[in-house]
Amino acid sequence: MYFKYLALVSLVILYSLMFIGGYLQASGQGLSCPEWPLCPSGILPSAEYLTEWIHRLIAAATGVLIVATAVGSWKVKGSEMKIRITGTLAGILAVSQIMLGAIVIDTKLHAVIVAIHNGAGILLFAMALLTTLFAFRLARATIQTKV
Repeated sequence: MYFKYLALVSLVILYSLMFIGGYLQASGQGLSCPEWPLCPSGILPSAEYLTEWIHRLIAAATGVLIVATAVGSWKVKGSEMKIRITGTLAGILAVSQIMLGAIVIDTKLHAVIVAIHNGAGILLFAMALLTTLFAFRLARATIQTKV
């Protein structure tokens, strides 16, 4: 049962993304790369854009992992409605976060948009955490029924 590990990796990567995003916000580097999705230096960043470029790269990877977890929550054998709901909500929120991230850059860090982006990130983390917990519970229940 690899689904639980996919959910766990998604959660860990999401946490690191939130950590780096918090660092960007607190250090005032939120607009160090003023274009979206790429920085002015193109695909490979120069030193001045590196931190925000890493945040965007991890955001893309996180988006793929969260959406894969959402799809997996529907395909894994024995999944219940609660894991499907939390997985699907996480997938929707992940895509929304990427779009909000673009809007944050386009609006030059407008406070309301940044607050919505942060709040949606917390909801995304909660849904990813619940999906991971349900996945490990599902895996444990499957093992117990086999014994």
